[in-house]
Amino acid sequence: MQSRAIYSSEHELFRENVRRFFRAELEPNIDQWEEQSVVPRSLWEKAAANGFLCCGVPEEYGGPGADFLYNMVLSEETGYAIGGASVGFSVQADIVAYYLMNAGTEEQKQYWLPKMVTAEKIAAIGMTEPGVGSDLKSLRTSAVRDGDEYVINGQKTFITNGQNCDFVLVACTTNPSKGGRGISMILVECDSPGFSRGRNLDKIGQKAADTSEMFFQDVRVPVSNLVGEEGDGFKIMMRELPRERITIACRAQAEAQRAFDLTLAYTKERKAFGKAINEFQNTQFVLADMKTSLEVGWAYLDQCIRKCDDGTLTPEEGAMAKLWTTENEGKVVDQCLQLFGGYGYMREYPISRIYVDARVRRIYGGTSEIMKLVIGRSL
Repeated sequence: MQSRAIYSSEHELFRENVRRFFRAELEPNIDQWEEQSVVPRSLWEKAAANGFLCCGVPEEYGGPGADFLYNMVLSEETGYAIGGASVGFSVQADIVAYYLMNAGTEEQKQYWLPKMVTAEKIAAIGMTEPGVGSDLKSLRTSAVRDGDEYVINGQKTFITNGQNCDFVLVACTTNPSKGGRGISMILVECDSPGFSRGRNLDKIGQKAADTSEMFFQDVRVPVSNLVGEEGDGFKIMMRELPRERITIACRAQAEAQRAFDLTLAYTKERKAFGKAINEFQNTQFVLADMKTSLEVGWAYLDQCIRKCDDGTLTPEEGAMAKLWTTENEGKVVDQCLQLFGGYGYMREYPISRIYVDARVRRIYGGTSEIMKLVIGRSL
């Protein structure tokens, strides 16, 4: 990818190391892992050993204490890697780690963050429920206080890292009569009695990602597992969601860039009617449109990354970044596959994997329609 002003030479050196890691450890194995429907813990452990997990965790909690831009470099390189869409590092590093750093107790930080940095503990976040997607205020999973414990009952679905995770940060209602103001965030360890994992969901793309259902039947956890104040869960989620959406935007943008790079190389090699197909004006026009849209996307995304780093990113800016990059990715990847012709429809060509992997980015983290609502309400 092109050099960008927001990143220093140290960031770019980190990028080179991450890209080399994914080329060596992920891309040669992704076919096998897709058959097994899981990215093995060994990849998490190797990433941790190389300093690629939870870059933003401060040194006092066992992390490198790097700035947020290192997280974004990692997100971009995960998106740029073939098969990277199945890797759930961002849930650990960009979402759950920041929930704990920004809302967790000192005891929670001291216990969980060092283990997340080393991949001793893998995290998931439980928001989505059957019948409750983007409408987080309508959550039905309940947590009822009983003395010094919460008793949790309910179900979650579409949970990234669902099979690998050791604990899940669960969004649940502690006071149903208060709607959004009655939602709380509670840590649940996966060996807790009453907790069970459902099936590893069969998806059209991101087939190596362990995306699962979760069930909570009278799961008892100590009150000390509450993250933030009781009833502050929705407020915490709204505060943290813009960061999650920037992470998704980074991966979408990088994925689209990889699709374009693969297609540009292919059009220079593929011959039709006696010449390379990139010599045809139609091909040049399509490539020119894609190149322009990618450059526009990178420019706006860089503005948002800088604001995310200094804490000034607004929810509507995060929504606009996710909306633009994911919708544009859909267009770019579709045009790229078209330029591959029949070969683009063959699974042996990486463009076919990118095509199916990319589709869900317009859905998770808030659908494109929800992004428009967030933006529209700010006008």
